[in-house]
Amino acid sequence: MNSQTTLFIFVAAALFAGCATHEAPQPVQAALPAAVNTDPSAAARNLVLPEPANPALPSLILIGDSTVRNGRDDGQGKGPAGQWGWGNPVAAYFDHHKINVVNRAIGGLSSRTYLTGGHWERTLAFVKAGDVVVMQFGHNDASAINDNSRARGTIAGTGGETQEIDNLLTGKAETVHSYGWYLRRYIADIRARGAVPVICSPVPRKRWDASGKIARGGNSYPAWAAQVARDEKVGLIDLAGNVARQYDALGHDAVMQLFPQTTPDESTHTNWAGAELNARAAVAGIKALGLPQLVAALAPRAADIAAAEDERPVADASSVPQEQPRNAALPTLFIVGDSTVRSGGANGAVGWGERIAPYFDSGRVNVVNHAIGGRSSRTFYTEGRWDKVLAQLKAGDVVLIQFGHNDGGRIGDPAMKNRASGAGTGPETVEEARPDGTREQVHTFGWYMARYVESARAKGAHVVLLSPVPHKDRWQQGRDFEQFAQWDAQVAQAGGARFADLTMAVAGGYRGIGAQQVDGFFSDARTHTNDAGAQFNAQRVVAVLKGLRDNPVTAWLSAQGQAVAPVGGQ
Repeated sequence: MNSQTTLFIFVAAALFAGCATHEAPQPVQAALPAAVNTDPSAAARNLVLPEPANPALPSLILIGDSTVRNGRDDGQGKGPAGQWGWGNPVAAYFDHHKINVVNRAIGGLSSRTYLTGGHWERTLAFVKAGDVVVMQFGHNDASAINDNSRARGTIAGTGGETQEIDNLLTGKAETVHSYGWYLRRYIADIRARGAVPVICSPVPRKRWDASGKIARGGNSYPAWAAQVARDEKVGLIDLAGNVARQYDALGHDAVMQLFPQTTPDESTHTNWAGAELNARAAVAGIKALGLPQLVAALAPRAADIAAAEDERPVADASSVPQEQPRNAALPTLFIVGDSTVRSGGANGAVGWGERIAPYFDSGRVNVVNHAIGGRSSRTFYTEGRWDKVLAQLKAGDVVLIQFGHNDGGRIGDPAMKNRASGAGTGPETVEEARPDGTREQVHTFGWYMARYVESARAKGAHVVLLSPVPHKDRWQQGRDFEQFAQWDAQVAQAGGARFADLTMAVAGGYRGIGAQQVDGFFSDARTHTNDAGAQFNAQRVVAVLKGLRDNPVTAWLSAQGQAVAPVGGQ
């Protein structure tokens, strides 16, 4: 375990005092861990759970299982070494003069038994217009559908299947639905109250796959939670993916320290340090959703938590076709960038570069998309991908280059996967260790962009630098990627290239059609567009190219491209 992780665990342990709340003891089954597995019996239905402290304020209400609220929410008297759910430490990231944080999760329950046990009915009584209800279920939904101990399982998936049972635990007939059905029931009830539903995918277990990475759950509860969020158009906090990425970055030994040391086989329930890490990931997800009643109520200590990014895996180059100009006698429009430019349909994501060809006359120009997911201005250059573009480039061609989504973050942070570039446009470098033991001199974003401009212009080609397409939560006010746009403009001016502010061109288009339609343009929480979003953004790329004072693609436009109204550029 490294010193940074040790410091994190120490600080988390020091902060836990005073954050825990206490309530009446919960009955448990002696054969199971005492802190986490509430018996969904008549006694459990009489639990005393927290209520909104100030009904005049909006409330953030949490429902879920023991990974959200563990046992009596007191660490079993073991302090930070005990078992804790993330719903306890998350409260400290909000100003309680502005919002109530009400953790009504119960250990041992599933999406089904939280409803059928009567707990949801009592919680729903506190839900009012303007509140936000965050639900995280899944850890207990894979249990038996009918037995005489829990009877808490749900049907796998999100469909409309049902199973009729005589419940061995309650002695009553019951219709059991799918995991997704129960989530949709909560969503409908919350919306009926005028409140906002949010789904959390379940936090990952302390389990590693064959490659040494934290097991993601595959096509199971995290995927089903995300599917319901997409179908119902509600916010998703991807704790499953975000926490798993943090675990991978920390490494095996450090992750072991985030779980109770007295029970080394415990793989589900974290100690205080692990709950604090999960809480920070939840806050990052909340910031990414941009719900005004939550963002406005964040406490100062939340300021250093970056909004969670959607998962942006580094695409396997062997699975991405290497495109070639169709007709060597024609000029070529080359496109270079990341997954927002080409995603290939992965997880429903489509980049604008995959939908731009109809705006150009194939009898006058080739359109070749060299973009690849997970790359930054740095890695597209260091992996030799730019050399492959140069090998195809000739005088009179045009290159569109859009990077920035993967360039941010701290150099040296394992979560950045060796793709962060330095800030600015200067010559300074930072040394970074690579997984193979070698060390790399990492340059600034502007340095890499200047290399693209210089080498392409040396071949007689024209270059247009595009600022990145905006995030889903960053177009309504202000601007996204402000620094990257400034650096692109500086490099273009210094190197004889053109700059087009695609960020604001897309944001302006979004403002013209409104949030409801824009929300349907994304395949994930905030970064990647679906097919409809890619088509919209492709049209905005053409618009911003036409707005350039010296538009290099005018002669190549199809009738569809000619019909696009220009947007101002440089």
